[in-house]
Amino acid sequence: MSNSSSLYLTGPPDDFSFVTQKKNNNLPKWTESKIKKTHTIKKIVCSGGLNFLVWKKPNKLEFYQKDKKKMKYQLPKNETIKDIASGCRTYLILTESGKVWSLAESKEYIEVPLLDEDQSTFEKIRPVTFFEEKKLFVNSIAMGFGSAYYICNGDQLYASVSNSQGRQGIGQNRVKEPMPVYVQDKVTKIFAGFFDYTYNFTTSNPDLLYGFGKNYYGQLGVGSMLDQYTPTVVQNFKGSEILTVSSGIGHSILITNKGQTFGCGQKETNGLGVRKTIFTLIPKLKEKKVVQLATGFSRTLVLTDQNELYGWGFKILFYPTDKFKKKNLEIPTKIRLPSFYTNYLDSKDQIQIASGSMVSFLYLDFKNTLSKDLRTLYESKKFCDCEIGTLGNQIPVHKNLIECRTKLTIDQIQNKLFGEKSINKEQTLSFLKWIYYDEISDIEKLEQTFNLLELTYPPSVDNTLEKDIAQLYKDDDSKDFKILVKNDDEEDDEDEEDNYEEIPVHKFILLARSGLFRAMFDYVNEKDNTNKIQDYTNKSIESLKILIKYFYTNSIKLTANQDPELIVDELSDAVEYYQLNDQYNFELELLKIKKQFDLN
Repeated sequence: MSNSSSLYLTGPPDDFSFVTQKKNNNLPKWTESKIKKTHTIKKIVCSGGLNFLVWKKPNKLEFYQKDKKKMKYQLPKNETIKDIASGCRTYLILTESGKVWSLAESKEYIEVPLLDEDQSTFEKIRPVTFFEEKKLFVNSIAMGFGSAYYICNGDQLYASVSNSQGRQGIGQNRVKEPMPVYVQDKVTKIFAGFFDYTYNFTTSNPDLLYGFGKNYYGQLGVGSMLDQYTPTVVQNFKGSEILTVSSGIGHSILITNKGQTFGCGQKETNGLGVRKTIFTLIPKLKEKKVVQLATGFSRTLVLTDQNELYGWGFKILFYPTDKFKKKNLEIPTKIRLPSFYTNYLDSKDQIQIASGSMVSFLYLDFKNTLSKDLRTLYESKKFCDCEIGTLGNQIPVHKNLIECRTKLTIDQIQNKLFGEKSINKEQTLSFLKWIYYDEISDIEKLEQTFNLLELTYPPSVDNTLEKDIAQLYKDDDSKDFKILVKNDDEEDDEDEEDNYEEIPVHKFILLARSGLFRAMFDYVNEKDNTNKIQDYTNKSIESLKILIKYFYTNSIKLTANQDPELIVDELSDAVEYYQLNDQYNFELELLKIKKQFDLN
């Protein structure tokens, strides 16, 4: 592996050369970015200009803009980013605490998208105070190029509009403060379109879609090309939950939980090749299960569960080879991935796609390998060593992980959660999702659980899964398992345990991170219940210690007395031998060691 960056982009050749590796870049073909450490990217969000925002850490952001230096921002330490939305030269940042923050070109309209400001400032992130003053908890956000929409207190839809042409259900030309939008049912998801032309949302009925806004290509999917200034029923998808809707200037694309892909609007960009004013299943993708969607002004990218990338729309934006230079792609066409990717794909959610008005991005998502491993462990329910819950409704869990995340003992948790004021099973499962893989599926239930445990909600940026597990590595007292490694200095006597050195470890870490150790535990448990297991790889104890530390920290760092050449040599086959899921990140760490010590 020769690359240290996994972020690729495509767009107009001159406009985005500021963020590519080479001065004479080959855009609009996929071109490697010069942004480093892209395996930590959580999300990329593009606005209408030549700029984009990169969310890497729980409360930190990086901003890239043509002819400007990279800018960095940090929210208060007790705030954790939940989502980011973009409009016309404006970004809204939603945090887990239900607060909204704004990053924009102008101070004047800091709480709404901008249309007429030319001076670029983006000087700092500012809080949007309206929601706190009104005691509104913001659950989700969406933005177009003239409006911002907010779901508050679980199901109430609010909007702020700065576009005189887009009176999105409000009935006024310009609204500087968010106002409630009347909807008969509870709103659950809101989806945005470009230039304020299209807004769609779902209610408590997950297969029913509403839409409103500008509609001159029929991109709302309501069966006509008339503008809709109040929420209008679009379509009933008959048992299929709507996952997401995304709109360009003249088209909309929708995907369902079954991976079906529908399009409507302008024929050049809707994937159908013909104009449609209702959402219609795209024939070319009928046999594919689509799991991701990214829409720009006049094109669309979709990713299937087999890591196949398809695109259609205007020619300058993502053609993979010269043969596409002279034509637009009106129907989905398979797009060649960068060759670097093909060696590092083994699950549907490792590629992430993003799109803005003028640029599209591809990046590999290895940031959540730890949480994915622990999620698999949680769902398997194997090798759990204790239970929590009420009698008859106990849920098996891994004791060390629970205590690591909460800093409480299992007995304390059991007494606080299942004593006099016992929480129900649904609330328990919500709590365990946060414990095992940092998912906040129900904010209200999780906050109630935290209050019962006398923990601060929302969790601070120092209480993330990654930091908690890294800190656990230092807790030798709670390590409940040992790996026996042959001591090469001793005589070869397989029966003498004194000939082995021991590496203490938490059993659940081995189970979560390594397929080999899971298989070994299966075998050992059939024979007896032991707290030791022997490693038969013939690797040095130093290499094994480094590998075990990597399981906790996702990084490899050598001390002065360790032999880098030996470590790299012995761990070069660790991904395959130990059956690790995070091949890219592990090999990247080895590459750093090679470069640091100038190893060939």
